[in-house]
Formats: sequence, structure tokens, C-alpha cells
Amino acid sequence: MAKRENDLGRDPVGRLLVRLALPAITAQLVNALYNIVDRMYIGHIQPGGDLALTGLGVCFPVLMFVSAISALVGVGGGSRAVVRMGEGRTEDANRILGSCAALLTVLALAVTVLFQLIKEPMLLAFGASGNTIGYAVDYLTIYLWGTVFVEISLGLNFFITTQGFSTVSMATVLIGAAVNIVLDPVFIFGLGMGVRGAALATITAQGVSAVWVLRFLTGKKTRLRLQRRYFRLDGKVLAPVVAIGVSPFIMQSTESLVNISFNSSLYRYGGDAAVGAITIGSSVMQVFSMLFQGLAQGAQPIIGFNYGSGRLDRVRRAFRLLFCSSLVFSCSAWALVQLFPAAFVAIFNDQPELVNLAVWGLRIYLACLFMMGIQFSCQQTFVALGEARVSLFLALLRKIILLIPLIFLLPRFFEDKVFAVLVAEPTADFLAATCTGLVFLRRFPRILRRREEELKQS
Repeated sequence: MAKRENDLGRDPVGRLLVRLALPAITAQLVNALYNIVDRMYIGHIQPGGDLALTGLGVCFPVLMFVSAISALVGVGGGSRAVVRMGEGRTEDANRILGSCAALLTVLALAVTVLFQLIKEPMLLAFGASGNTIGYAVDYLTIYLWGTVFVEISLGLNFFITTQGFSTVSMATVLIGAAVNIVLDPVFIFGLGMGVRGAALATITAQGVSAVWVLRFLTGKKTRLRLQRRYFRLDGKVLAPVVAIGVSPFIMQSTESLVNISFNSSLYRYGGDAAVGAITIGSSVMQVFSMLFQGLAQGAQPIIGFNYGSGRLDRVRRAFRLLFCSSLVFSCSAWALVQLFPAAFVAIFNDQPELVNLAVWGLRIYLACLFMMGIQFSCQQTFVALGEARVSLFLALLRKIILLIPLIFLLPRFFEDKVFAVLVAEPTADFLAATCTGLVFLRRFPRILRRREEELKQS
């Protein structure tokens, strides 16, 4: 068995965060390319690239839901496993890995069958029109057949990151992204497959990534090993996994509900062009969200391992670094969007009507992006510490309690209905981040004091 790349309990926290976060950030950003590269190519198809891009945007809720399942099992399982490793209970961590792999497989098959059966009426409900439904159905039909590859490659990759093998987990995403980037123009333009080619390139890339993950987790270098005897649905193992993973699951799956709400409202008030604009806006938001998630993923193993092993000073240090870094990143991202919105929009489309609307909308939609550093760092620290109920509430607060109701309520108070829908996002971001920061200031010291008492009694 090879030594881990990083010693989570002894290496300097600052250097450790850099070594873990940089590959995780790279992996998350590259992972965003799976969908964004598709949109970049599809948006420039001639003729009809704007409609094809809008059709692909209508599929986005399904793609986010599939990704959310991997977070439900992977983040929950990885968080539990790293604490068990910190406690020296490696066999229990292996049991968690096996049960999570089984659950990911079952859920992938269930999602594939269900969504294939209801895809057309579902996409129409999500905001597709007669002009865009054909593009949406073509893309989703092929993408769904690769769901199992998505769940394995994304979900089990968390267990590689958990062990400190940051460059291996980064390679999982880099390999898949490279395959996707190479195949996209070949299938879309070379073979004339259009949106179907984009979907085929994506699931092929995810299949390659899934093989890479499985080979590593059954190989000699891994400390956590995927074993046949543990590949089963064990309720006692999975219940706490799901309890922790439900927060990131809701964070991502509710993105589907948010996207549906935006699409349906904007189609009502602004037609296909408004839906195309929010597709571009959500793509830009996805890139920045992946950056914050990658940074949090780099910190989570440090926080979870040291919390489990009782090194609470290292937990405090890791959070401070995560918080400050997240805030710097979120403020920098906000400045770039406000100063150069046209540069972001040009990546996806060059039709004047869509470009003008998207540039205007992007500034509004991401007006409070600078607050997201607070939201992500505090909420993901709760996940790393196993505080399932708190992280669940904070996940629900921003999107379910605030954002979705605001999308439908604000148009009643503004003459410009499209503006009213878009401004719901920064309003919810500001309120949720403020609440999350206040809750964290109150609960974080209590959590650490409780752990200190547990260690004294043991």
C-alpha cells in the first residue's frame, strides 16, 4: 500500500489546503466543462445555434439532479469515511465505500428508466417551447444512458479525495474532460450529429472517468478499497451517509428547481431569448460555484480528519483559511462579471439580440456573487463536521425558502418582469449568506467545545 500524498493530521494546514484545494478546484472547474463546452459548441451551430443552446438549457435541471445524486452519496460517504479514518477505523470506512458504490449504481439505474419514460412532458414543463423541444429531447435521450457513468465517476471520486490523493482525483476529471473536448467537435460538426453528438461525447468521457476511478479504488495504492463483500445496500451504514449528504444533494438538486422556475418564468415574460440568456447566466454561475466547491472540498478532508482525531486547533486554522480564500475568490469573481460581462457572454453565442439581453441580465443575476464565499465556506464546514441538520437548513434557506418564492413574487411588484425575475437571485444570495454567517458564528464554537468534552471523557 502506498503512502498517502498528504498527511491530513501532521502537514502544515496552509500548505495542505493549497495542495488539496488546487487540484480540487481544477477538477471542479474542468468538470464544469462537461456541460459548458457542449454549450459553447452548440451555441455556435449555424443556423439555429441560439435555439439549440436554449434547448440544452432546458435539460440543465436533469443534469443537475443527476450530479446531485453523486453528491448525496459521495459527499456524505466521503465525510463519514474520513472521520472513521481519523479514528483509526479503516475497515468501517471500507464498508461505507462499498455500500455507497452499491447505492450509486441502484439510483443511477432508477433515474435512467424514470426520466426516459417522462422526458418529453418533463422538458415541456421545464420551459421548452415548440422551437426548442426537439433539441432538448435529442440531447437528453442519449445523455441519460450514461447516468451510471456519471454517478460512479463523480460519486466515488470523493473517496479518492478523502484519502488525500488530490492529484489522482483531479486526474479523474481531467481525463474525462480531455476526452469530451476532443470528441465534441468530431461528433457535433465532423459527423453532423448536432446536440446528439454533444451528449454522446459527454457520456463517453464520463465512462472513461468511471473506469479510471474503479481501477484506482480496486488497486494497490488506495487505502480505502472497493471490495465485493461490502458491495451491498446496508441500511445502518447508509442512513448516516444520506443524513450528511442530503445537504449538498439539496444544494445541487434544488438548482434544478431553481432552473425550472427561472426557465418557466422567463419564457412567460421574455420568450426563448430570455431562456437563452438565463442559460448563459447559469453557465457562468456554475463555473464560479465549482470554484467555491473545489476550495471547500480541499478543506473538508482536513477539517473532518482532524475533528475526528481531536486536533481542534487544526480545524480552526483550516476554516479560517477556507473562509478568507472563499471571500477573496467570490469578490474577484463578482468584479470580473460586473466589469466584463460581454466577454463571458461571447463564449456562448454571437446573436445580437441574445448577446444584448444576456449582458444586461448577467450583471443583475450575479449582483451579489461576492457574498457566496461566506455561504459556501460556512455551509461546507458544517458538512465536514457532520452537522447534517444545520447544513440541511442552510441549503433549504437560500433556494427553497428564499429564491424560488422570490422568482414568482417579485414580478408582481416591478413593471419590468424580466428584471424582477433576475433580481430574485442576488436578493436571495444576500439574505442567505448573511443568515449562514450568523448561524456559523453561534454554532461553530459550540461544536468544538462539545468535541473537547467528548475527548476528555474518552
